[in-house]
Amino acid sequence: MMNWIWLFFILSSVIISLFNGKIDEVSNAILSSAQSAVTISLGLVGIMSLWLGLMQIAQKAGLIKLISRFLSPFLKLLFPGIPKNDPVQADIALNVSANALGLGNAATPFGIKAMEGLKRLNPNKQDVASDDMCTFLTINTAGVQLIPVSVIAILTSVGSGNPGEILIPTIITTFSALCIGIIFVKCLIKISPNPGRKK
Repeated sequence: MMNWIWLFFILSSVIISLFNGKIDEVSNAILSSAQSAVTISLGLVGIMSLWLGLMQIAQKAGLIKLISRFLSPFLKLLFPGIPKNDPVQADIALNVSANALGLGNAATPFGIKAMEGLKRLNPNKQDVASDDMCTFLTINTAGVQLIPVSVIAILTSVGSGNPGEILIPTIITTFSALCIGIIFVKCLIKISPNPGRKK
């Protein structure tokens, strides 16, 4: 769908520029944007390698597992449908921890594994997501970002004097988004019918 939207934007801008006589400006903008994209991408390689390397060291050192242990009590409150000591709890905790530290590559397999575990526990085996699946999707989408690696890398590549200044605002906004997301999903769970929900 997004491909069609972008194609519409590109074609409409070219057609309009033909009618108003600004096709040269559009062509120059396309070429300069392509050059800027390459420059920014090359600048991202170094800083992303550094941050991802540091995050991998944190993962190997057991920092993610330590954070996941800390998160376990909170996750039990958010996911009441998960039985005690079920392995899906660890997968959710690892996913949340990896996302918080900016380890997107490490978080993805944990997220897929966690969703598979939640599907296994889903009392409704048809195409209806369980309450815990909806909660996990919300947390995964609007999770707290402690280290916004990608944004810091982009700011560094374009010459920002202090790329780390976004850390505190990022933590505040992502924490706010997480709280609002959890409140909304829990309210929707209360008012929406779900045939597989335990009474």
